[in-house]
Amino acid sequence: MFRTLGLALCLSGFTITGAVAGEVSLGAAANFTDTARELAQHFEAVTGHTVSASFGSTGKLYAQIRNGAPFDVFMAADVRRPALIEQEQAGISGTRFTYARGKLALWSPAAGAFEDAHSYLASQPFARLAIANPKTAPYGLAAQQVLEHMGQWDVLQPKLVRGDSIAQTFQFVVSRNAQAGFVALSQVRSWEDDKGTFWEVPQSYYHPIDQQVILLNRGAGNEAALAWMDFLKSDAAIAIIRSYGYDTGNDTTN
Repeated sequence: MFRTLGLALCLSGFTITGAVAGEVSLGAAANFTDTARELAQHFEAVTGHTVSASFGSTGKLYAQIRNGAPFDVFMAADVRRPALIEQEQAGISGTRFTYARGKLALWSPAAGAFEDAHSYLASQPFARLAIANPKTAPYGLAAQQVLEHMGQWDVLQPKLVRGDSIAQTFQFVVSRNAQAGFVALSQVRSWEDDKGTFWEVPQSYYHPIDQQVILLNRGAGNEAALAWMDFLKSDAAIAIIRSYGYDTGNDTTN
């Protein structure tokens, strides 16, 4: 897979400027961890630049950027925080765009945990159900919207356990501290063990999780950061992002 995608990268119209190799520092949403790491592999192989990344909830990354965190690029899991960064002039105007649309899944690592998600949530055969914190994590807000849509938000409050990020939420379920949880579909796709049981939540149940990126002021003169922003729009990068279950490009207008 890596060799095929690497060749696609070379043929996708993504060009190398010949500039001295540099480093780009990313502040990236936790749901995008595995995807970003694979993207970084291919980017480094083709450009010679290196990528360093810190992953966390979008809300916490936004707060860190506001407090001077040394990131060149902010890859959020929503539109609101990158827009705020642009409005606050902490990022370069005109560089913000949607690089992925996330999808939500109800997941349990146990095979046959449920046949019908609606009945499963209504009957509550679990001690704990994990979601990300709706205040700081867009996937947590989406989970809240799903439960509200299903009429289960208030009823399930005593059983909800909240992760600081979608990565921590996923770990709650992996470690069996929660029997199931609302996680990013990309996390289920990249899970190497038995996929267990999952339900891809209809996107009509929650507001679109459009994930935007913006070049931060620190990255304005950084050739590696500029190359990364261009790379995210390349055919090869889009292929990698889609392979993890995200929608991209024209898909996000549907």
